[in-house]
Amino acid sequence: MEKAIVKTDFRLPGQRSLYVGKVRDVYDIDGTWLVMVTTDRISAFDVVLPRGIPFKGQVLNQIASKFLDATADICPNWKIASPDPMVTAGYRCDTFPVEMIVRGYLTGSSWRDYKAGAREICGVRLPEGMREHERFPAPILTPTTKAEIGGHDQNISREEIISRGLVSREDYETLERYSLALFARGSEMAARRGLILVDTKYEFGHRDGEITLIDEIHTPDSSRYFYAEGYEERFAAGLPQRQLSKEFVREWLMDNGFQGRDGERVPEMTDDIVSDISARYIELYENITGEKFHPAHGENNTDRLSRMEANIVNMIARLKDTDL
Repeated sequence: MEKAIVKTDFRLPGQRSLYVGKVRDVYDIDGTWLVMVTTDRISAFDVVLPRGIPFKGQVLNQIASKFLDATADICPNWKIASPDPMVTAGYRCDTFPVEMIVRGYLTGSSWRDYKAGAREICGVRLPEGMREHERFPAPILTPTTKAEIGGHDQNISREEIISRGLVSREDYETLERYSLALFARGSEMAARRGLILVDTKYEFGHRDGEITLIDEIHTPDSSRYFYAEGYEERFAAGLPQRQLSKEFVREWLMDNGFQGRDGERVPEMTDDIVSDISARYIELYENITGEKFHPAHGENNTDRLSRMEANIVNMIARLKDTDL
Protein backbone atom coordinates (compact mmCIF):
# COMPACT_ATOMS: atom_id res chain seq x y z
CA MET A 1 0.00 0.00 0.00
CA GLU A 2 1.19 3.54 -0.82
CA LYS A 3 2.23 5.30 2.36
CA ALA A 4 0.29 8.36 3.48
CA ILE A 5 2.00 11.71 4.03
CA VAL A 6 0.79 12.80 7.45
CA LYS A 7 3.46 15.33 8.39
CA THR A 8 5.70 17.95 6.82
CA ASP A 9 8.48 19.90 8.48
CA PHE A 10 9.97 22.10 5.78
CA ARG A 11 12.36 24.99 6.33
CA LEU A 12 11.25 27.41 3.64
CA PRO A 13 12.72 30.76 2.53
CA GLY A 14 11.06 33.56 4.48
CA GLN A 15 9.22 31.12 6.75
CA ARG A 16 7.88 32.80 9.88
CA SER A 17 5.76 30.05 11.34
CA LEU A 18 4.15 26.67 10.79
CA TYR A 19 0.56 26.03 11.85
CA VAL A 20 -0.46 22.37 12.02
CA GLY A 21 -4.21 21.95 11.69
CA LYS A 22 -6.31 18.82 11.66
CA VAL A 23 -5.49 18.16 8.00
CA ARG A 24 -3.31 21.01 6.71
CA ASP A 25 0.19 22.25 7.46
CA VAL A 26 0.22 26.00 6.84
CA TYR A 27 3.48 27.90 6.37
CA ASP A 28 3.56 31.69 6.81
CA ILE A 29 6.02 33.22 4.34
CA ASP A 30 7.19 36.75 5.15
CA GLY A 31 3.81 37.51 6.76
CA THR A 32 2.48 38.01 3.22
CA TRP A 33 1.81 34.58 1.73
CA LEU A 34 0.66 31.21 2.98
CA VAL A 35 1.79 27.84 1.68
CA MET A 36 -0.90 25.29 2.55
CA VAL A 37 0.05 21.61 2.38
CA THR A 38 -2.99 19.34 2.38
CA THR A 39 -1.67 16.23 4.08
CA ASP A 40 -3.19 12.76 4.07
CA ARG A 41 -4.36 13.14 7.68
CA ILE A 42 -8.06 12.55 8.17
CA SER A 43 -10.32 13.88 10.92
CA ALA A 44 -13.87 13.18 12.01
CA PHE A 45 -15.87 14.46 14.98
CA ASP A 46 -13.02 17.00 15.46
CA VAL A 47 -10.54 14.18 16.10
CA VAL A 48 -7.53 13.40 13.90
CA LEU A 49 -7.65 9.66 13.23
CA PRO A 50 -4.54 7.56 13.90
CA ARG A 51 -3.79 6.64 10.27
CA GLY A 52 -3.57 8.79 7.17
CA ILE A 53 -5.29 8.02 3.87
CA PRO A 54 -3.03 7.75 0.78
CA PHE A 55 -3.82 10.36 -1.92
CA LYS A 56 -6.49 12.06 0.21
CA GLY A 57 -4.43 15.26 0.38
CA GLN A 58 -3.99 15.38 -3.37
CA VAL A 59 -7.71 14.79 -3.90
CA LEU A 60 -8.73 17.61 -1.55
CA ASN A 61 -6.14 20.08 -2.80
CA GLN A 62 -6.96 19.57 -6.47
CA ILE A 63 -10.73 19.79 -5.95
CA ALA A 64 -10.38 22.97 -3.88
CA SER A 65 -8.04 24.49 -6.46
CA LYS A 66 -10.49 23.77 -9.25
CA PHE A 67 -13.43 25.34 -7.41
CA LEU A 68 -11.45 28.39 -6.28
CA ASP A 69 -10.69 29.09 -9.93
CA ALA A 70 -14.31 28.45 -10.95
CA THR A 71 -15.73 30.92 -8.40
CA ALA A 72 -13.18 33.73 -8.58
CA ASP A 73 -15.72 35.95 -10.36
CA ILE A 74 -18.08 35.78 -7.35
CA CYS A 75 -15.66 36.99 -4.69
CA PRO A 76 -11.91 37.41 -4.22
CA ASN A 77 -10.10 34.32 -2.96
CA TRP A 78 -6.73 33.68 -1.44
CA LYS A 79 -5.25 31.37 -4.08
CA ILE A 80 -2.28 32.39 -6.24
CA ALA A 81 -1.14 29.01 -7.57
CA SER A 82 -0.95 25.28 -6.86
CA PRO A 83 2.75 24.40 -7.28
CA ASP A 84 2.33 20.75 -6.27
CA PRO A 85 -0.58 18.28 -6.27
CA MET A 86 -0.82 18.59 -2.47
CA VAL A 87 -0.02 22.30 -2.15
CA THR A 88 -1.70 25.66 -2.69
CA ALA A 89 0.06 29.00 -2.25
CA GLY A 90 -1.85 32.20 -1.69
CA TYR A 91 -2.29 35.42 0.21
CA ARG A 92 -2.25 35.58 3.99
CA CYS A 93 -5.54 36.95 5.32
CA ASP A 94 -6.85 37.91 8.75
CA THR A 95 -9.40 35.18 9.36
CA PHE A 96 -12.94 35.77 10.57
CA PRO A 97 -13.63 33.67 13.71
CA VAL A 98 -16.71 32.01 12.19
CA GLU A 99 -17.38 29.42 9.51
CA MET A 100 -20.30 29.93 7.14
CA ILE A 101 -22.23 26.68 6.73
CA VAL A 102 -24.85 26.55 4.00
CA ARG A 103 -27.42 23.76 4.03
CA GLY A 104 -29.75 22.89 1.20
CA TYR A 105 -31.13 19.72 2.81
CA LEU A 106 -31.95 18.40 6.30
CA THR A 107 -29.11 15.91 6.55
CA GLY A 108 -26.23 14.87 8.76
CA SER A 109 -25.83 16.76 12.05
CA SER A 110 -28.82 18.99 11.30
CA TRP A 111 -31.01 15.90 10.92
CA ARG A 112 -29.59 14.36 14.10
CA ASP A 113 -30.45 17.57 16.00
CA TYR A 114 -33.89 17.75 14.40
CA LYS A 115 -34.63 14.10 15.20
CA ALA A 116 -33.65 14.82 18.81
CA GLY A 117 -36.30 17.56 18.96
CA ALA A 118 -34.52 20.73 17.86
CA ARG A 119 -36.65 23.06 15.73
CA GLU A 120 -34.19 25.90 15.56
CA ILE A 121 -30.58 25.79 14.33
CA CYS A 122 -28.41 28.89 14.67
CA GLY A 123 -31.49 31.08 14.99
CA VAL A 124 -33.13 29.56 11.90
CA ARG A 125 -36.60 28.15 12.59
CA LEU A 126 -37.35 24.78 11.03
CA PRO A 127 -40.89 23.61 10.26
CA GLU A 128 -42.50 20.61 11.88
CA GLY A 129 -42.83 17.36 9.99
CA MET A 130 -39.62 17.43 8.00
CA ARG A 131 -37.95 14.17 7.02
CA GLU A 132 -34.32 13.15 6.67
CA HIS A 133 -32.73 14.40 3.43
CA GLU A 134 -35.65 16.73 2.72
CA ARG A 135 -34.82 19.83 0.71
CA PHE A 136 -35.30 23.20 2.38
CA PRO A 137 -37.46 25.71 0.47
CA ALA A 138 -34.27 27.78 0.16
CA PRO A 139 -30.73 27.16 1.44
CA ILE A 140 -30.19 28.18 5.06
CA LEU A 141 -27.10 29.54 6.82
CA THR A 142 -26.05 27.86 10.07
CA PRO A 143 -22.70 29.39 11.07
CA THR A 144 -20.34 28.03 13.69
CA THR A 145 -17.55 29.52 15.73
CA LYS A 146 -14.05 28.36 14.81
CA ALA A 147 -12.72 26.08 17.52
CA GLU A 148 -9.33 26.41 19.12
CA ILE A 149 -6.95 23.50 18.61
CA GLY A 150 -8.54 20.37 20.05
CA GLY A 151 -11.90 22.04 20.61
CA HIS A 152 -15.26 21.68 18.94
CA ASP A 153 -16.95 24.15 16.62
CA GLN A 154 -20.12 25.59 18.17
CA ASN A 155 -23.35 26.58 16.45
CA ILE A 156 -24.06 30.31 16.68
CA SER A 157 -26.77 32.60 15.34
CA ARG A 158 -26.37 35.57 13.04
CA GLU A 159 -27.45 38.02 15.74
CA GLU A 160 -25.14 36.51 18.34
CA ILE A 161 -22.17 36.81 15.96
CA ILE A 162 -22.95 40.49 15.46
CA SER A 163 -23.83 41.29 19.11
CA ARG A 164 -20.62 39.64 20.35
CA GLY A 165 -18.59 41.68 17.89
CA LEU A 166 -17.17 38.62 16.16
CA VAL A 167 -18.10 40.15 12.80
CA SER A 168 -19.58 43.56 12.06
CA ARG A 169 -23.11 43.66 10.68
CA GLU A 170 -21.89 45.07 7.36
CA ASP A 171 -19.22 42.40 6.97
CA TYR A 172 -21.60 39.63 8.03
CA GLU A 173 -24.10 40.66 5.36
CA THR A 174 -21.30 40.38 2.82
CA LEU A 175 -20.35 36.93 4.15
CA GLU A 176 -23.97 35.84 3.77
CA ARG A 177 -24.20 37.16 0.23
CA TYR A 178 -20.94 35.55 -0.86
CA SER A 179 -21.78 32.22 0.83
CA LEU A 180 -25.17 31.88 -0.84
CA ALA A 181 -23.74 32.89 -4.23
CA LEU A 182 -20.91 30.36 -3.90
CA PHE A 183 -23.39 27.67 -2.90
CA ALA A 184 -25.53 28.47 -5.94
CA ARG A 185 -22.50 28.19 -8.25
CA GLY A 186 -21.39 24.96 -6.58
CA SER A 187 -24.91 23.56 -6.97
CA GLU A 188 -24.94 24.43 -10.68
CA MET A 189 -21.57 22.76 -11.22
CA ALA A 190 -22.66 19.70 -9.25
CA ALA A 191 -25.87 19.40 -11.26
CA ARG A 192 -23.84 19.20 -14.48
CA ARG A 193 -22.10 16.17 -12.96
CA GLY A 194 -25.39 14.52 -11.95
CA LEU A 195 -24.85 15.51 -8.30
CA ILE A 196 -26.64 17.54 -5.64
CA LEU A 197 -24.58 19.85 -3.41
CA VAL A 198 -26.29 19.16 -0.10
CA ASP A 199 -24.32 21.33 2.35
CA THR A 200 -20.90 22.90 2.65
CA LYS A 201 -18.82 25.37 4.65
CA TYR A 202 -16.89 28.48 3.69
CA GLU A 203 -14.22 30.43 5.52
CA PHE A 204 -13.33 34.05 4.91
CA GLY A 205 -10.74 36.59 5.92
CA HIS A 206 -9.74 40.21 5.35
CA ARG A 207 -6.93 41.13 2.97
CA ASP A 208 -6.14 44.84 2.61
CA GLY A 209 -9.66 45.58 3.83
CA GLU A 210 -11.27 43.26 1.28
CA ILE A 211 -13.31 40.21 2.29
CA THR A 212 -11.62 37.17 0.78
CA LEU A 213 -12.56 33.50 0.53
CA ILE A 214 -9.90 31.28 2.10
CA ASP A 215 -9.09 27.61 2.75
CA GLU A 216 -10.81 24.81 0.81
CA ILE A 217 -14.09 24.93 -1.09
CA HIS A 218 -16.59 22.26 -2.25
CA THR A 219 -14.36 19.33 -1.30
CA PRO A 220 -15.77 16.07 0.13
CA ASP A 221 -14.27 17.04 3.51
CA SER A 222 -16.09 20.37 3.63
CA SER A 223 -19.19 19.40 1.64
CA ARG A 224 -21.75 16.69 1.16
CA TYR A 225 -23.06 15.56 -2.23
CA PHE A 226 -25.94 13.27 -3.23
CA TYR A 227 -26.30 11.54 -6.56
CA ALA A 228 -29.20 13.29 -8.30
CA GLU A 229 -30.37 10.14 -10.04
CA GLY A 230 -32.74 8.32 -7.74
CA TYR A 231 -32.89 11.09 -5.11
CA GLU A 232 -36.67 11.59 -5.36
CA GLU A 233 -37.43 7.87 -5.37
CA ARG A 234 -35.21 7.18 -2.38
CA PHE A 235 -36.59 10.13 -0.46
CA ALA A 236 -40.18 9.05 -1.13
CA ALA A 237 -39.38 5.53 0.06
CA GLY A 238 -37.48 6.72 3.13
CA LEU A 239 -34.28 5.09 1.94
CA PRO A 240 -30.70 6.36 2.52
CA GLN A 241 -29.35 8.59 -0.21
CA ARG A 242 -26.31 7.66 -2.30
CA GLN A 243 -23.73 10.10 -1.02
CA LEU A 244 -20.42 11.55 -2.06
CA SER A 245 -18.88 12.95 1.10
CA LYS A 246 -16.81 12.08 4.14
CA GLU A 247 -20.04 10.99 5.83
CA PHE A 248 -19.19 7.34 5.09
CA VAL A 249 -16.17 7.71 7.41
CA ARG A 250 -18.35 9.19 10.17
CA GLU A 251 -20.89 6.39 9.69
CA TRP A 252 -18.15 3.74 9.96
CA LEU A 253 -16.94 5.35 13.18
CA MET A 254 -20.46 5.57 14.64
CA ASP A 255 -21.16 1.95 13.70
CA ASN A 256 -18.07 1.06 15.72
CA GLY A 257 -19.02 3.12 18.76
CA PHE A 258 -17.08 6.34 18.19
CA GLN A 259 -18.43 9.90 17.97
CA GLY A 260 -15.55 11.78 19.56
CA ARG A 261 -17.04 11.72 23.05
CA ASP A 262 -15.00 11.39 26.22
CA GLY A 263 -13.98 7.83 26.93
CA GLU A 264 -14.55 6.58 23.38
CA ARG A 265 -11.72 5.00 21.39
CA VAL A 266 -11.20 5.18 17.65
CA PRO A 267 -11.80 1.71 16.15
CA GLU A 268 -8.85 -0.09 14.57
CA MET A 269 -8.04 1.24 11.11
CA THR A 270 -6.88 -1.89 9.28
CA ASP A 271 -5.07 -1.80 5.93
CA ASP A 272 -8.31 -2.82 4.25
CA ILE A 273 -10.23 0.06 5.88
CA VAL A 274 -7.52 2.58 4.91
CA SER A 275 -7.38 1.25 1.33
CA ASP A 276 -11.17 1.41 1.04
CA ILE A 277 -11.28 5.02 2.27
CA SER A 278 -8.53 5.97 -0.19
CA ALA A 279 -10.46 4.41 -3.07
CA ARG A 280 -13.60 6.26 -2.00
CA TYR A 281 -11.76 9.60 -2.03
CA ILE A 282 -10.51 8.92 -5.55
CA GLU A 283 -14.07 8.04 -6.57
CA LEU A 284 -15.21 11.34 -5.06
CA TYR A 285 -12.61 13.25 -7.06
CA GLU A 286 -13.57 11.69 -10.38
CA ASN A 287 -17.30 12.15 -9.82
CA ILE A 288 -17.06 15.74 -8.59
CA THR A 289 -14.59 16.97 -11.22
CA GLY A 290 -15.41 14.69 -14.15
CA GLU A 291 -11.67 14.11 -14.58
CA LYS A 292 -9.50 11.02 -14.22
CA PHE A 293 -7.44 11.05 -11.04
CA HIS A 294 -3.68 10.76 -11.62
CA PRO A 295 -1.90 9.85 -8.37
CA ALA A 296 1.36 11.70 -7.73
CA HIS A 297 3.44 8.64 -6.96
CA GLY A 298 6.99 8.60 -5.67
CA GLU A 299 9.57 5.93 -4.92
CA ASN A 300 8.94 6.64 -1.24
CA ASN A 301 7.69 9.44 0.99
CA THR A 302 11.14 10.97 1.23
CA ASP A 303 11.17 11.45 -2.55
CA ARG A 304 7.62 12.81 -2.53
CA LEU A 305 8.40 15.28 0.24
CA SER A 306 11.60 16.37 -1.55
CA ARG A 307 9.61 16.99 -4.73
CA MET A 308 7.03 18.96 -2.79
CA GLU A 309 9.61 21.10 -1.01
CA ALA A 310 11.44 21.88 -4.28
CA ASN A 311 8.19 22.93 -5.93
CA ILE A 312 7.32 25.17 -2.98
CA VAL A 313 10.77 26.81 -2.91
CA ASN A 314 10.50 27.57 -6.63
CA MET A 315 7.03 29.03 -6.05
CA ILE A 316 8.27 31.28 -3.26
CA ALA A 317 11.09 32.54 -5.50
CA ARG A 318 8.54 33.45 -8.17
CA LEU A 319 6.35 35.23 -5.61
CA LYS A 320 9.28 37.31 -4.41
CA ASP A 321 10.41 38.10 -7.97
CA THR A 322 6.97 39.24 -9.11
CA ASP A 323 6.04 40.87 -5.77
CA LEU A 324 2.47 39.53 -5.90
